[in-house]
Amino acid sequence: MKKRWMFGVIVGVLAAGLLSQLPAETPDEAAKRVREQIKQLREGPNAGAILAEAAGEKFNSSKGVEKSCSACHGKGGTKLKGAFTKMPRYYKDIDMVADLDLRIKKCSEKYQGKKVKGKKARKSLVHMAMFVASLSNGMKLDPMPYAKMNAKEKAVFDKGKRLWEMRAGTRDFSCRMCHDKYAGKRIRLQGLLDLKKSMSMRYWPAFRFGKDKGWTAEDRIRGCYKQMRFKPKPPHYSKTVIGLQMYMFHLSKGGVVAAPGLVR
Repeated sequence: MKKRWMFGVIVGVLAAGLLSQLPAETPDEAAKRVREQIKQLREGPNAGAILAEAAGEKFNSSKGVEKSCSACHGKGGTKLKGAFTKMPRYYKDIDMVADLDLRIKKCSEKYQGKKVKGKKARKSLVHMAMFVASLSNGMKLDPMPYAKMNAKEKAVFDKGKRLWEMRAGTRDFSCRMCHDKYAGKRIRLQGLLDLKKSMSMRYWPAFRFGKDKGWTAEDRIRGCYKQMRFKPKPPHYSKTVIGLQMYMFHLSKGGVVAAPGLVR
């Protein structure tokens, strides 16, 4: 027994010694490898586009609901082309400033008689958001100028602007620190984008291949708050995530919509 134990120790030490002599991947090399992976993935089929296409079929169906989405918005969403470029904004029928997520949720509940609650319903909503956003592909983001906003829109926008600047969480981070002050640098393998230069809001909702699932801008913002160690994370459909989106879409104004995007 003792000899077998010693043999195992020796083999382990030798293996560790051999592995330690292998060239380690530097952070720059790892980041380059990730960029190459993303490039290869973008050259192939976009899983997000497949999910959006499936949601498009549901858009035209009245199965399980009081009426289909197409009953109001035209077959295949013909009446929604360009709508995504103006969001978030105020909607009179729900008396709220809504982003894409909240607008779909309210439509489902108010006009289709659906209960949007739980992970399954959220997943379905995200896929529908991918489809609706894709109807504006090739068009430029064109959010309403601040001067033309109504009082409710200005209040949400102002909140989003404050939150963009506000440092929070145990790491004392703000949105601006990553996407303005330190833009172009990297946190681990994640490159930090300048929203004004990259106009990156143009490809949300997106398929996150690192998570193997679709995310909307709400999910991305909530994910950032998690990384900031901010507790509790702002809930879906809240004024926090909608306000931040409103401000971020203004930073990305002019960006050509390419949804759903493919991101890490």
